Amino acid sequence: MPHLIVEYSSNLGDFPEAAALAALNAAVCASPEVLDEADLKTRLQRVERFEIGTAPQQRAFIHAQLRLLSGRSPEAKQDLAERVAAVLRQHSPRPAGLLVQLSVEIVDMDRPSYIKERL
Repeated sequence: MPHLIVEYSSNLGDFPEAAALAALNAAVCASPEVLDEADLKTRLQRVERFEIGTAPQQRAFIHAQLRLLSGRSPEAKQDLAERVAAVLRQHSPRPAGLLVQLSVEIVDMDRPSYIKERL
Protein backbone atom coordinates (compact mmCIF):
# COMPACT_ATOMS: atom_id res chain seq x y z
CA MET A 1 0.00 0.00 0.00
CA PRO A 2 -0.38 2.35 -1.74
CA HIS A 3 -0.45 1.25 -5.36
CA LEU A 4 -0.43 3.88 -8.11
CA ILE A 5 -1.30 2.67 -11.60
CA VAL A 6 -1.17 5.14 -14.47
CA GLU A 7 -2.51 4.14 -17.89
CA TYR A 8 -1.98 6.36 -20.90
CA SER A 9 -2.93 6.09 -24.54
CA SER A 10 -0.17 5.29 -26.99
CA ASN A 11 -0.96 8.33 -29.16
CA LEU A 12 0.58 10.62 -26.53
CA GLY A 13 3.94 10.32 -28.24
CA ASP A 14 6.96 10.36 -26.01
CA PHE A 15 5.44 10.20 -22.55
CA PRO A 16 8.35 10.97 -20.18
CA GLU A 17 7.98 7.81 -18.12
CA ALA A 18 11.13 8.05 -15.98
CA ALA A 19 10.54 11.70 -15.05
CA ALA A 20 6.83 11.10 -14.39
CA LEU A 21 7.55 8.08 -12.16
CA ALA A 22 10.08 10.00 -10.08
CA ALA A 23 7.79 13.03 -9.73
CA LEU A 24 4.72 10.91 -8.91
CA ASN A 25 6.56 9.04 -6.18
CA ALA A 26 7.96 12.25 -4.71
CA ALA A 27 4.53 13.92 -4.69
CA VAL A 28 2.66 10.98 -3.15
CA CYS A 29 5.37 10.19 -0.60
CA ALA A 30 5.34 13.83 0.52
CA SER A 31 1.79 13.26 1.80
CA PRO A 32 1.43 12.64 5.53
CA GLU A 33 -0.79 9.70 4.53
CA VAL A 34 2.25 7.73 3.33
CA LEU A 35 4.23 6.69 6.38
CA ASP A 36 6.95 4.65 4.62
CA GLU A 37 8.11 5.63 1.15
CA ALA A 38 9.01 2.00 0.42
CA ASP A 39 5.30 1.12 0.61
CA LEU A 40 4.45 3.01 -2.61
CA LYS A 41 4.39 0.89 -5.76
CA THR A 42 3.95 2.92 -8.96
CA ARG A 43 3.69 1.68 -12.52
CA LEU A 44 2.96 3.18 -15.91
CA GLN A 45 1.08 1.23 -18.55
CA ARG A 46 1.00 2.37 -22.17
CA VAL A 47 -2.30 1.29 -23.75
CA GLU A 48 -1.88 0.37 -27.40
CA ARG A 49 -5.49 -0.46 -28.24
CA PHE A 50 -8.16 1.96 -27.05
CA GLU A 51 -11.23 3.85 -28.19
CA ILE A 52 -12.52 7.11 -26.70
CA GLY A 53 -16.17 7.90 -27.38
CA THR A 54 -17.69 7.62 -30.85
CA ALA A 55 -16.75 10.89 -32.56
CA PRO A 56 -13.92 10.90 -35.14
CA GLN A 57 -12.07 13.56 -33.12
CA GLN A 58 -8.45 12.83 -32.16
CA ARG A 59 -8.42 11.96 -28.46
CA ALA A 60 -5.98 10.65 -25.87
CA PHE A 61 -6.16 9.84 -22.18
CA ILE A 62 -4.20 9.53 -18.98
CA HIS A 63 -5.94 7.75 -16.11
CA ALA A 64 -4.40 7.27 -12.67
CA GLN A 65 -5.75 4.96 -10.02
CA LEU A 66 -4.34 5.32 -6.51
CA ARG A 67 -5.27 2.33 -4.38
CA LEU A 68 -5.10 2.96 -0.61
CA LEU A 69 -6.05 0.98 2.45
CA SER A 70 -9.51 2.05 3.58
CA GLY A 71 -10.01 4.59 6.35
CA ARG A 72 -8.68 7.82 4.80
CA SER A 73 -10.70 11.01 5.17
CA PRO A 74 -12.29 12.62 2.09
CA GLU A 75 -9.87 15.54 2.53
CA ALA A 76 -6.84 13.23 2.52
CA LYS A 77 -8.11 11.47 -0.61
CA GLN A 78 -8.69 14.80 -2.37
CA ASP A 79 -5.20 15.96 -1.45
CA LEU A 80 -3.65 12.78 -2.86
CA ALA A 81 -5.73 13.02 -6.04
CA GLU A 82 -4.58 16.61 -6.54
CA ARG A 83 -0.93 15.65 -5.98
CA VAL A 84 -1.17 12.97 -8.68
CA ALA A 85 -3.12 15.21 -11.08
CA ALA A 86 -0.61 18.06 -10.71
CA VAL A 87 2.30 15.82 -11.67
CA LEU A 88 0.45 14.35 -14.62
CA ARG A 89 -0.58 17.82 -15.85
CA GLN A 90 3.06 18.86 -15.74
CA HIS A 91 4.42 15.78 -17.54
CA SER A 92 1.66 15.08 -20.04
CA PRO A 93 2.58 15.49 -23.68
CA ARG A 94 0.14 17.72 -25.55
CA PRO A 95 0.41 16.82 -29.24
CA ALA A 96 -1.18 19.39 -31.55
CA GLY A 97 -4.75 18.58 -32.53
CA LEU A 98 -5.18 15.97 -29.79
CA LEU A 99 -7.69 16.35 -26.95
CA VAL A 100 -6.10 14.80 -23.84
CA GLN A 101 -8.41 13.69 -21.02
CA LEU A 102 -6.85 13.40 -17.55
CA SER A 103 -8.55 11.54 -14.71
CA VAL A 104 -7.49 10.46 -11.21
CA GLU A 105 -9.36 7.91 -9.13
CA ILE A 106 -8.81 7.06 -5.46
CA VAL A 107 -9.81 3.50 -4.61
CA ASP A 108 -10.21 2.07 -1.11
CA MET A 109 -8.68 -1.36 -0.59
CA ASP A 110 -10.35 -3.55 2.04
CA ARG A 111 -8.05 -3.29 5.06
CA PRO A 112 -9.05 -6.60 6.75
CA SER A 113 -8.39 -8.72 3.65
CA TYR A 114 -5.23 -6.97 2.39
CA ILE A 115 -2.03 -8.95 2.85
CA LYS A 116 1.40 -7.38 2.54
CA GLU A 117 4.72 -8.95 3.44
CA ARG A 118 8.34 -8.07 2.94
CA LEU A 119 10.25 -11.14 1.87
